Amino acid sequence: MTHLAQRLDGIPPTIFTTMSALALRTGAVNLGQGFPDTDGPASVVEAAGRAMRSGANQYAPGPGVPALRQAIARHQQRHYGIELDPDRQVVVTTGCTEGVAAALLGLVDPGDEIVVLEPYYDSYVAMIQMCGAVRRPVTLRAPDFRLDADELRAAVTPRTRFVLLNSPHNPTGTVLTRAELQQVADVAIAHDLIVITDEVYEHLTFSDGGGGDDRDNGGDGAVHEHVPISTLPGMFERTLTLSSAGKSYSLTGWKVGWATGPPELVSAVLAAKQWLTFTSGAPLQPAIAAALDDEPDWPRALARDLQARRDLLCDGLAGIGLDVRRPEGTYFALTDISSLGWKDGMEFCLALPERAGVVAIPTQPFHDGHDGDQLVRWAFCKEGGVIEEALKRLGSADLRA
Repeated sequence: MTHLAQRLDGIPPTIFTTMSALALRTGAVNLGQGFPDTDGPASVVEAAGRAMRSGANQYAPGPGVPALRQAIARHQQRHYGIELDPDRQVVVTTGCTEGVAAALLGLVDPGDEIVVLEPYYDSYVAMIQMCGAVRRPVTLRAPDFRLDADELRAAVTPRTRFVLLNSPHNPTGTVLTRAELQQVADVAIAHDLIVITDEVYEHLTFSDGGGGDDRDNGGDGAVHEHVPISTLPGMFERTLTLSSAGKSYSLTGWKVGWATGPPELVSAVLAAKQWLTFTSGAPLQPAIAAALDDEPDWPRALARDLQARRDLLCDGLAGIGLDVRRPEGTYFALTDISSLGWKDGMEFCLALPERAGVVAIPTQPFHDGHDGDQLVRWAFCKEGGVIEEALKRLGSADLRA
């Protein structure tokens, strides 16, 4: 007999586990879960090996090894001009997912309201519920997936204490503009809110062609630059920034992330994190320090490569008649499948492995309402040949219900 705690009641298994298992069972090409086909820099992998061989195999300090905390501080200063004390304003986490969990567990009380951009990464929903908090979604709607300032302001009530932000945004691929971030900042300052911001795709933004609807020939020609909201006036002292090396350096399985910001917010993360993993990845932490210090340009080269693969996927999806939104950043592109006649994206995605030998992700689990019912997410962080094979299979299949 099993008995599930009430804090988990109604939270289904993550859709990524479900769809990846379906890909394995059917031998389908997996354009669902966002992990690359190839590893990150060889020098970083070798640095991890050296750390293992030199004896860095026991518990690391709870806040993270000093070398990595110092490298994270240098990363924030180098890229964004943010000055941090690595001993008081940086803590290493087991990936950004643990960072989100520890931030919410360390800061949020039952009954607190959290404004969160919808569609949202599914761990947000699970952790908000586990904390006994209430989510207040602000929906990024098709086809442009932009922030609506009026909806943002309307989402705030006297019980609202936090904004959980994600930009570059998974799954829409939207990179919030400085003007949109200023709208969030204005609301946060006016209502004395804390902003918890997930910036794991911070370096994976694209220089052209994003944000357009391919029915209108696609693209706005803009340079989509990530701006940390903590750099806006009045925001550093109320912003907890979360990120990781997994996406930027194609080392998603290493699960090395971090939280940075004011000491009182970072210490809250550590207060919760010490009872979750305490610490992890001792030999991986100095290797990630080497990545940040010695391979600072690698993520930008990765972004250029991903942009080409984005275009390969989006052009191919549009070519077989799918309504595709070309993203401004991240690993993912969304399509609207309304014209195919399926009940919803879930029904489509569950049938797709048998129908076409391809796996994608429905966005319904990332919404409270029905805005995502007909949206499907495709990952392009795969080798070009894998994307081409998926497109070939999709083009040969009957995708209509």
